[in-house]
Amino acid sequence: MRKQLVHIYDDTISLENLLVAWRAFVKGKRNKTDVQMFQYCLSDNILALHDELKNKTYRHGGYHAFKISDPKPRDIHKASVCDRIVHHALYRVLYPFFDKKFIADSYSCRNERGTHKSNSRFQEFARQVSCNNTKTCFVLKCDIKKFFASIDHEILVKILKQHIVD
Repeated sequence: MRKQLVHIYDDTISLENLLVAWRAFVKGKRNKTDVQMFQYCLSDNILALHDELKNKTYRHGGYHAFKISDPKPRDIHKASVCDRIVHHALYRVLYPFFDKKFIADSYSCRNERGTHKSNSRFQEFARQVSCNNTKTCFVLKCDIKKFFASIDHEILVKILKQHIVD
């Protein structure tokens, strides 16, 4: 039987979790106009969000699309402040469970991991495959264009329902 998360909805929508999610979200964004507007009535906005989540009337809004060059051109889709707080609140509750399910060599967006750790792991593999740099080896570095936009949400929700009861 598959291990499941039980009763996470109440934990996710708790005022405490929403406030901690706000603090995590707001780091480095305090000068953004939309963030300042939300913060101006922070307690009212958090309480309203909590009520919508509790009453199950919350609906994720649309995205604001814009382009950046970092260093190559990218299309960015930004959710509203309220939606991003919900993202952080969900992440805080779901991360500990799902982190254990990831393969050991997954480094992106994981605590205690990142570019330095992934680079060290790569160097271990390179030494192993090249027999301590005595043989030539090759590496594929790639980026899948519009990967996240191509994810089938029905399949994703089906997978999540296997792990999350409520």
